[in-house]
Amino acid sequence: MSVLVITGTGTGVGKTVVTAGIAALAAANGQRVAVLKPAQTGVGAAEPGDVDEVGARVAGITTRELRRFPDPLAPDTAARRVGMPPVRPSEVAGAAVELDNGHDLVLVEGAGGLLVRFDPDGGTLADVAWALGAPVVIVAQAGLGTLNATALTAEALRRRGVVCTGVVIGDWPDAPDLAARCNIEDLPVVAQAPLIGAFPERAGELDPAAFEQVARASLGPVLGGAFDAKDFADTHPA
Repeated sequence: MSVLVITGTGTGVGKTVVTAGIAALAAANGQRVAVLKPAQTGVGAAEPGDVDEVGARVAGITTRELRRFPDPLAPDTAARRVGMPPVRPSEVAGAAVELDNGHDLVLVEGAGGLLVRFDPDGGTLADVAWALGAPVVIVAQAGLGTLNATALTAEALRRRGVVCTGVVIGDWPDAPDLAARCNIEDLPVVAQAPLIGAFPERAGELDPAAFEQVARASLGPVLGGAFDAKDFADTHPA
C-alpha cells in the first residue's frame, strides 16, 4: 500500500499544512492523492475542517472525513459527550485500504498527538499505522519544549515497530530564537530520524500556486521536495 500517516507532537503544530504540502507535491507529480481525516474535533457541521483546508490548497484530490465532533477535545471524549460512536482504528485502517485501491498515495492525518485516544479501548493513530504497516511523519514545533515531545512520539513508534520517515517542523518562525536554531540539529538526534522539512509560518495562508512552491522548498526529497537539512542549518546557525 502507498499510505503515509501524519502525526504531530501535539495540537496546533502544523499537521494540516504539512499534509497539504505533501499532497500538493504528489498531485503536481501526477499522482492520484487521497487525504483521510479519521476524527475532526472542535468544528461545527457547517464549518470547514482540516480536509477542507487541504482541498482548498490542492485541487483534484480526494478528501474524506470519517467523523466530526463539535467539542475541541480528544476524539474519544468528544464522541462520548455528544453520544456519537467513536472512531475505531480498524475503521480508519479499512477506510485507508479502500482509498488505497483507487489512489497512488493516501495521507492519514491524525488529531492532536500520536497517542490521543480515538475510542474507549484506547485505540490511537499509532494502532492505525501499525495495522496498515504504514510509515509515519512526525510534525513538530520549532522552539523550546519540542525535543521531549518529539522524542516521546518517536519512541512510541519504535516500541510498536512503526517506521518514522522523519520529522517536519510545521511552523518555522520568521525570527527563530536560539532554541529553535539549536533544534535543527537536535530534533533528528532525539527522534532518531532525519529532519525532512520545515514550513515557514503563515504558509497555510498562501494561494494554491504559491503554496505549492513553498511546499517544494519546505519538504525533503523523500516527500517530493527540495529541502536540505544541512543547508537549512547553515542558513540558521545556532
